[in-house]
Amino acid sequence: MNKDYRIIRQPFITEKATLIKETSNTIVLQVDVDATKPEIKSAVEKVFGVKVESVNVQRLKGKVKRRGRFSGRRAERKKAYVKLVEGQSAPEFFEST
Repeated sequence: MNKDYRIIRQPFITEKATLIKETSNTIVLQVDVDATKPEIKSAVEKVFGVKVESVNVQRLKGKVKRRGRFSGRRAERKKAYVKLVEGQSAPEFFEST
């Protein structure tokens, strides 16, 4: 499998992400925890065929959850806010949500 497809995990589909997409031409993706901004930028440009203006990332630490006397931890995640160049549009599957 290509490295670019391992970097991009899935899109974040929330009300906030949809509002950001509509107002500021930015898509929100869940990416690999070890991915850097340049890797994310090149992966988005290759996979979706769009030009990227900037990338901002946010690390989300896993919450501690309990089930009775047992406790565990959710996995850590990383979100990427990818701003597209003016005139570029988000891929079609982002538009249908």
